[in-house]
Amino acid sequence: MKSAVFYGKHDLRVEEQEMPSVGPKDVLIQVKACGICGTDVHIYEGDKGAAEVTPPTILGHEFSGVIAQVGEEVKDYQVGDRVCIDPNCYCGACEPCRNGVAHYCEHMIGYGTTVNGGFAEYCAVNERQVYKLGEHTTFEQGAMTEPVACCLHGIDMCEIRPGHQVVIIGGGMIGLLMLQLARLAGAAKIALLEPVESKREVGKKLGADVCIDPIHEDAKARLLEEGMNWINTVIECVGRPSTIEQAIELAGNKAVVMMFGLTKPDETISVKPFQVFQKELTLKASYINPYTQKRALDLIDSGRLDVTSMVYKVCGLDDLAEILGKPELRAKGKYIISPEK
Repeated sequence: MKSAVFYGKHDLRVEEQEMPSVGPKDVLIQVKACGICGTDVHIYEGDKGAAEVTPPTILGHEFSGVIAQVGEEVKDYQVGDRVCIDPNCYCGACEPCRNGVAHYCEHMIGYGTTVNGGFAEYCAVNERQVYKLGEHTTFEQGAMTEPVACCLHGIDMCEIRPGHQVVIIGGGMIGLLMLQLARLAGAAKIALLEPVESKREVGKKLGADVCIDPIHEDAKARLLEEGMNWINTVIECVGRPSTIEQAIELAGNKAVVMMFGLTKPDETISVKPFQVFQKELTLKASYINPYTQKRALDLIDSGRLDVTSMVYKVCGLDDLAEILGKPELRAKGKYIISPEK
């Protein structure tokens, strides 16, 4: 089968691999759509993502497709089912799993990180990780279930209440999802900080009350002009020290600052403890997607969450290395890989 195999920093090769073996509790998925995630970029650049990757590995953890084969003990799925997957498979027996924090599982299997994933024509996964798509949900929408699930975990931790003021920093896929989830959580006013005009335009369509170009505008002054003088939540979706520091600066008294964007492992930020003390800020971060995959898919199936407006292009496996290696391409929006292209 055609696969995109990661061999090390800046070394991704599209080549033929053997078909995955299907265990008794596994399903074999013919991959139809697999999203390119910021984690994939970090791995391609030689950095650690949410999990360690040992090359050679087929990357890709945001995927959907059609079940092509089921293991002999699989009862709830059959060939032809349209499905997406939760890539994080917990053991259920270690102390974190037994204490309600399974996303810190000591023996976690990560499809597309610790084991082969969805940048290939086929991928075999444990049936526990499989979710059936709704009748009207496309494969591209289904592939977005995992990033939505991660965002749901983060938005839960933000504790947004009806009437709150929220600032989103970064209008990429994640920022635009967070914008919509903040609206669904009851935020009265939402501002999006994003330098790319086309992304600000999408943000307006998806419900942003204020869209600010942080490069050419004074974000703090503009927020005050728009009546956002007590910002309850700032969600940083870029993953840069400068924007994390900006989030802390913009946050109002007793605000939550959610550091959602993934930085490089060794990067640091400059924090003024007195500023955190004076505002009584709560600084938080969000790690993967515990117990939120079904909620995410239900939101997508219901049509209440738009996961396609921010998709820029669907490409083939042969385009993957170029997209991972060129920030100017990724700046245009979300890319989805279809092995059939």
